[in-house]
Amino acid sequence: MELLSPMFSKIVPVIAAGQVDEIVQKFGLAWPKFIAQVLIFVAVYTILKKFAFGPILAMLEQRRQRIADGEAKLEKIAKDLAEAEKNAKSVIDKANDNATRMIKEAGDSAKSLAEKRQQEAIHEANQIIAKAREAASLEHEQLMAQLKREFGRMVSDATSRVTGKVLNSDDQTRINQETSAQVSL
Repeated sequence: MELLSPMFSKIVPVIAAGQVDEIVQKFGLAWPKFIAQVLIFVAVYTILKKFAFGPILAMLEQRRQRIADGEAKLEKIAKDLAEAEKNAKSVIDKANDNATRMIKEAGDSAKSLAEKRQQEAIHEANQIIAKAREAASLEHEQLMAQLKREFGRMVSDATSRVTGKVLNSDDQTRINQETSAQVSL
């Protein structure tokens, strides 16, 4: 009916002017056929609106709603993605900080271990040097004792040759002791 209202607004002044009969004659308008066509038009329009336009419009509304939902989901996904990237960046930064700290700790540990090993090596070297000095001192004492015996023997031999007398063991012991006492000084 809303489609016919603009048409009726134009026809009413024409009817009021009394020109309806002239128009009816000119166009060959038959009222029963016209009313039947109007009723058929209204019936077809109502049927199409209910069974064709209604479902089509409902389907278009559903599609529009799905598109709006999809756009809302897309925005949510974009926000979630940005949040995930932010979280990933913070996790990566934290991991980098931890890695840097661990590398620094490993370097410090390596330095302290190297220093400890160096101290141990110095200590071992000092022990080796002390043992070597002790061994050298012991060897020196042995050599000195051997030298004293040998020197005593040589003095005894020299004395017996010079004096022409064969020395007995008491004489040799006394000469060795006197020589050792003088060599020790």
